[in-house]
Amino acid sequence: MRTKSIFVLVSLLAVLTLTSFMGNEENPKQSDPFVVVLDAGHGGKDPGNLGNGYREKDIALNVVLKIGEELEKYPNIKVLYTRKTDVFVDLFERGKIANKAKADLFVSVHCNSHRSQAYGTETFVLGIHRNETNFEVAKKENAVIFMENDYESKYEGFNPNSPESAISIILGQEEYLDQSIMLASLIQENFTNKLHRNNRKVKQAGLIVLHQTVMPSVLVELGFLTNNAEGRYLNSTKGQNEMSDAITDAILKYKKAIDSNVEDLTLIGTHMEDDTEEDVLTVVNPDIEFKVQIAASSRDLITKPYNFKGLEGVTKTSENGLYKYYYGLTSDYNVIKTLEEEAKNKGYKTCFVVAFKKGEKIPLSEALKSTAN
Repeated sequence: MRTKSIFVLVSLLAVLTLTSFMGNEENPKQSDPFVVVLDAGHGGKDPGNLGNGYREKDIALNVVLKIGEELEKYPNIKVLYTRKTDVFVDLFERGKIANKAKADLFVSVHCNSHRSQAYGTETFVLGIHRNETNFEVAKKENAVIFMENDYESKYEGFNPNSPESAISIILGQEEYLDQSIMLASLIQENFTNKLHRNNRKVKQAGLIVLHQTVMPSVLVELGFLTNNAEGRYLNSTKGQNEMSDAITDAILKYKKAIDSNVEDLTLIGTHMEDDTEEDVLTVVNPDIEFKVQIAASSRDLITKPYNFKGLEGVTKTSENGLYKYYYGLTSDYNVIKTLEEEAKNKGYKTCFVVAFKKGEKIPLSEALKSTAN
């Protein structure tokens, strides 16, 4: 037993030493600034939503300026803004600003609205909206293009009211999805654990402003102005300071994780919403494989149980500078849900099921439709 413990300790030290060595080799690159583009939603002739008489464009701008003020205190971070005043900026231009700057992150800040007293925070990454609620959010945010000149040619016939149009902008845009989910999860974690806001989780939707960028990008919905209590909070100096601090801290955590290659894997799981809305009667299809993604990390770990809280059979893939770690492999959806619960019990509270068809990742909803046929 003592020999095994020594072996585990030596193995961990070897991993940390290798990570440290690799980090030293990359030190010259650290002279390049980490570029963050902050995007205050709406502006000028576009007020955003006016829930309870509050103005989304003003709240978003105040929060963005506070985030920028804090980030600018770090000499190795360069902050750019799509707007710093009350002006209207095309969605097309917002993405161009980030792309021209070769930004490392794009963070767009908004406030939500609803006909009910719905409340809570949610952070979006680019993806196929998995339910009607997400589509409605995307439709509201994308409708801004109707205020732009010559929007038909700029967006090549895109129609915000069409689910097919929203889905079409997703195709081929998954290069930065994992990094986007990483940042979105850190933001939601701060909102939930530090500020005790209602967690509406990380979600995917076909948002044009995210589609225009070629870097990890998120759209933050700070809360609902239409909710009486939440609207007052977001319109207050206290609320705006707290929300901006939470987002700033998440950006700094993300940067530290990317820079050091030694982030805590349990942090980089996701708070993705469950995209399955109905039970599956037939759950086995030999062409479909399910795995449980327990983490995504820039750190390359040996897939031994001691690195993964005792879980055996962990596998990994490398994509776009990140390592993805998976637990389990089965064509039976009921079995993978059991393995998902097992991983959660081990401490991977934010793990989730992913699906593959002939080795290629596919949306879980598509996989479940295939198993149901």
